[in-house]
Parts: sequence; structure tokens; C-alpha cells
Amino acid sequence: MPHFTIEYSANLDDRVDISALCEVVRKAAVETGIFPLGGIRVRAIRCESYAIADGRKDLAFLDMVLRIGEGRDLPTRQKAGEHVFQALSRHLDPVFASSKFALSFDMQINDKETSWKRNNIHDALKVEAAHG
Repeated sequence: MPHFTIEYSANLDDRVDISALCEVVRKAAVETGIFPLGGIRVRAIRCESYAIADGRKDLAFLDMVLRIGEGRDLPTRQKAGEHVFQALSRHLDPVFASSKFALSFDMQINDKETSWKRNNIHDALKVEAAHG
């Protein structure tokens, strides 16, 4: 259940194609090889109201949180997180080069005892793969 939630300051709209950024994150998650394809979700939430540092309006941020299920050891999580973060960071290099910008990424593990899911996407992908 790798769920990526991206919150970003509205002033990034003219600097970043957010849909393309979501695709960069999705592809990087697939490339790690540790997340089930049918569970990957990437969503972006535009923050209209925000205040950064000294309040200058040209400052921007993007914060991404990944929620995953239990069962992966720390080195595996670190390697996957680094891969996704590097892909995201490279995609945002032009923003760093042209403006003051803060990027953050945190990974959280959901407790399986208090996490409920229902998903038929996994089965659909298996059927599609079996039938070409």
C-alpha cells in the first residue's frame, strides 16, 4: 500500500507540472521493486494558504509523505526511499536553480492492526498480465 501524498505551495503551479511530477514519483516507486504495482497511489494537494520562513511570497515548498504497510526492513526502506527522493529531487532541479525552495520527504509505516483496505486492482492486473 504505498500511498504518496504530496502537498505543495500554490506558487509552484507556474514552475512545476504537478501531473508529470506525480508520474515521476510513480515510476520511481515501481523501479524500487518493493511495492506491489496495484497498490501504488500518488496524489498531490495544492495548498492555497501557507506561510514560509520570513513570509516572502516567492518562497515555495513541496512536502511528500509515503505511507507503507509493515514488513520491510530498514535497509530496504532506506534504499527505496533514497531512490524515490533522488528521482523527485532531480525532477525539481530547475526549481532549485531558479528560486528558493524547500523539499521534504518522510516515510511512515502503517500499523496493520489499525489499517483497513479493500482493493481489486491487484487481481485485475494479474488477469491482464496473464492474458497479455
